[in-house]
Amino acid sequence: MSHPTVVNLGSLNIDRVFRVAHIAAPGETIAAESLEVFAGGKGLNQSIALARAGARVYHAGKIGPDGGWLLDKLAADGVDVRRVQVGDGPTGQAIIQVDRAGENSILLWPGANAEITPEEVDAALSDVPRGAWLLVQNETSSVDYAIRRAKGLGLHVACNPAPLDDRAANYSLDLVDLLCVNQIEGRALSGRDAPDDIAAALAERLPRAEVLVTLGAAGVVYRQGSLALAEPAPQVAVCDTTAAGDTFLGYFLAGRLAGDDPRRALARACRAAALAVTRRGASDSIPQAAEVGGG
Repeated sequence: MSHPTVVNLGSLNIDRVFRVAHIAAPGETIAAESLEVFAGGKGLNQSIALARAGARVYHAGKIGPDGGWLLDKLAADGVDVRRVQVGDGPTGQAIIQVDRAGENSILLWPGANAEITPEEVDAALSDVPRGAWLLVQNETSSVDYAIRRAKGLGLHVACNPAPLDDRAANYSLDLVDLLCVNQIEGRALSGRDAPDDIAAALAERLPRAEVLVTLGAAGVVYRQGSLALAEPAPQVAVCDTTAAGDTFLGYFLAGRLAGDDPRRALARACRAAALAVTRRGASDSIPQAAEVGGG
């Protein structure tokens, strides 16, 4: 069965990861033990997760002249990158220190991700068929415009408002069809603390939407209207949790688009995320569909 199209208006970053003995303190200069450069950004990770899960996905976003290799990375996984714009300024950058205990410190420069204009959103959505999906996160500009524009064009909208900030509180969340948050983000948006209470409050606020509250090693809770589900996470040896949430969301949305019921989609997405945390890296840790299996 052909999957409906997903257009992902998402961030594209160059991640520079410095391995260090300890995180540098203010005023301190230390020597890094190694430097690795990766393709990053929540948007890129989620597009690759969608594609590996079997969805037909188009990435919309913006890079600078230094970011062409990110498009090669996406295209290698079958992501259509023709909706990505190339600006004059630098691509988004992340400078990441990782110490020997696995703790990290991240400095993020949004770069071209923050230069996406409403006109570029219009261009990205201009030929998308009604009934397709728009996916947004909170690492680019023009997010709320894209939500409102997509609904005006008859599209469904999935929103992962991460990393949460003051902008996200003002997004038109009443228009979204799928909302995915972690417990911290859900607490900020709902004013509740317990995962079930967060999901219930958000589902009451968004009666048409599917609501996902991800809980890391504790799994996920789901709510749509009166339907409440909980899916535990498989217990695995954790190596690196980077992109686990992006893996989960990509697999869940791909499953729903393929016709899986919520329970089946949740189980498959949790298995995919569990595989991702057993591997180092962000997009490189995302499993292929054959590794995850069916529901």
